[in-house]
Amino acid sequence: MFRDLSASLVVFLVALPLCLGIALASGAPLFSGIVAGIVGGIVVGALSGSHTSVSGPAAGLTAVVAAQIANLGAFDALLLAVVIGGVIQIGLGIAKAGALSAFFPSSVIKGLLAAIGVILILKQLPHLLGHDNDPEGEMSFSQPDHENTFSEIATILQGEVHFGAAVVGFSSLVLMVLWARLKVLKNSGIPAPLVVVLAGVAIQFVLSRFGDGWSIDTSHLVQIPIAKSLAEFGSFLTFPDFSQWTNPAVYVAGVTIAMVASLETLLNLEAADKLDPRRRNSPGSRELWAQGVGNMVAGFIGGIPVTSVVVRSSVNINAGATSKLSAILHGVLLLVCVGLFPVYLNMVPLAALAAILIYTGSKLASPKLFRDMWEQGRYQFAPFIITVVAIIFSDLLIGILIGLAVSVLFILNSNLRRPIRRVVERHIDGDVVHVELANQVSFLNRAALDTMFNQAKPGSKMLLDASETDYIDPDVLSLIREFKEETGPTRGVSVRLRGFRDKYALPDETQFEDFSTGAVQDRLTPRQVLDILAEGNKRFHTDRRISRGYGRPIDTTVGGQSPLAAVLNCIDSRVPAELVFDLGVCDIFSVRVAGNVIGTNSLGSLEYAATVAGAKLILVMGHTHCGAVASAVNLLETQKDAEQDNGRPHMRAIVSEIQESVEGDECRSVATMQPEAMDDFVDRIAKKNVERTVREIVTRSHAIRSAVDAGDLLVVGAMYDVKTGVVSFLTADTVSTSPSSEP
Repeated sequence: MFRDLSASLVVFLVALPLCLGIALASGAPLFSGIVAGIVGGIVVGALSGSHTSVSGPAAGLTAVVAAQIANLGAFDALLLAVVIGGVIQIGLGIAKAGALSAFFPSSVIKGLLAAIGVILILKQLPHLLGHDNDPEGEMSFSQPDHENTFSEIATILQGEVHFGAAVVGFSSLVLMVLWARLKVLKNSGIPAPLVVVLAGVAIQFVLSRFGDGWSIDTSHLVQIPIAKSLAEFGSFLTFPDFSQWTNPAVYVAGVTIAMVASLETLLNLEAADKLDPRRRNSPGSRELWAQGVGNMVAGFIGGIPVTSVVVRSSVNINAGATSKLSAILHGVLLLVCVGLFPVYLNMVPLAALAAILIYTGSKLASPKLFRDMWEQGRYQFAPFIITVVAIIFSDLLIGILIGLAVSVLFILNSNLRRPIRRVVERHIDGDVVHVELANQVSFLNRAALDTMFNQAKPGSKMLLDASETDYIDPDVLSLIREFKEETGPTRGVSVRLRGFRDKYALPDETQFEDFSTGAVQDRLTPRQVLDILAEGNKRFHTDRRISRGYGRPIDTTVGGQSPLAAVLNCIDSRVPAELVFDLGVCDIFSVRVAGNVIGTNSLGSLEYAATVAGAKLILVMGHTHCGAVASAVNLLETQKDAEQDNGRPHMRAIVSEIQESVEGDECRSVATMQPEAMDDFVDRIAKKNVERTVREIVTRSHAIRSAVDAGDLLVVGAMYDVKTGVVSFLTADTVSTSPSSEP
């Protein structure tokens, strides 16, 4: 409650001159800006679902409002258009149009925040130094005083500085920085902006004693219209001209206001949510409905259009607001103070408020944000920086539209280049191109699919997998169907479909297998099987694993199995062979034992795989950081066996097999080894253990040795690196990591 109250005071002080300045820049009566601020705070704040967003007159609408006043010829006609725009926004909210905010790219939202920060700094520098020719709240590059953002700053360098206002401005800025840096002040609970405003008023009174060169006149202060009576206060209000209800231009203006205000609201709402420390999500459709009600009320009582405003929202968040109570209270303060205490509010120097906004701008446009966006790559940084530059050199609305257009172009380019996941798998009959369609396949993907189809080589094979796809655009379906039935066969391209929903009438058809069968096993040589495993591991460690269907392999292999290889590897949970080699069901026999040692049972399993089931390869795969090897080394160094050390006698057979790979004196220095040296030593022993196991398999098994001698089988060792996922084959003369040249 206290944080919301203090934040509302800060937002009120910042919003007051902005309301007046935006009304002035729009060519509307000054009091219409105050009315819009009050309505945006109380009405929209109460109805909104956002905890941090603050609404009011927005700089992004100044050009729209000014153009419509000129087009309609009267401000009261514009008010009718504002009411109509509010009705349209209510309709958009009811129609759940707020869901469109989910499609705004984050790069554009962050670009909006950064641009607002830069503009606040650039636009407030003249106000900080007492050069106040442009209206407060004017955010466009081209200003009503025929200057622009940069030429206005250039005039300051020519000496157009008010020394009294500059003293207030710099003192306020220093105070803002110190309040954020000094722990005592930061934890005091007193909001720095409130202290800055009070200090600014005090400095102003002191400087007024030093004469005209230092005294701050009314042009450098907040200027609220002062009513001498309640009747005069009521005269400040303007009401809509309902006689214009038959004028088509009024409805065009209403639609324009509704569309622009809704777009700006949704963008600013997203931006405010990104600034919220609690990362709460604001309902977009409810916000449109709330803004619509607010604009209807504002139009009825003489206010210019309102939207969610990122400047006020960011000030609100930086001031520590925790709920929408802050936004509501700021509206109440506008109403009460403007009606009862305008004289006192007119004592506040604009330079003090400029310091608050400059500090807020520095938080929004922090160097860290630019650095983070750069590190995310060009597809994020380019739309971000283009949005920033476009907003700075045009205005908020035009800059956002440019940013959105650029972002769409990057999305289209991304969909053209990488709309789908494409993986090539080696088969005995030639490579198979696996094409995995996304969850949603829209018309944006059509060009990329068409390009990929056109690049398919004659005689190639393609698998289109829609197992994870929920929606496919009809145009894309037509393209797939045409390529499958006409274009592909004409060009000699075999196409298999998998996972398409029944409603698409594209059933699964098997023209080539994606798992091992007897026919595939018979046609492969041992070296080709090794190539398949090597390429599968490459897909695994580069995170390009193939999406495989399991239903058909299970159904087809009920009567028998024909795996390509048998893998003897450790029981370590980090080394599942099927995943490490990117294989599917029925592709390999997997024999697992701690330390990948050979024993009677494991050797019998390998004999069955090679001589009965027809596997063409036996792979012994050890791995780095092997716990079984480390235990064997430690036991050998301490001269203990497994039962003496931990009471596990059944581990003795495994440990003794591993210890056969350790030479007598190798373990003497284990106790004094540094951890890194110990890891290297264990890895060397693990590699020697693999090499020994390969020799033992061929030596102990006559059946396996005969198959090797006949050229029907390879027995190969390998080491798996648990850090990288890479398998290194140890027997160089039997390994090929590139496509085999064998038929």
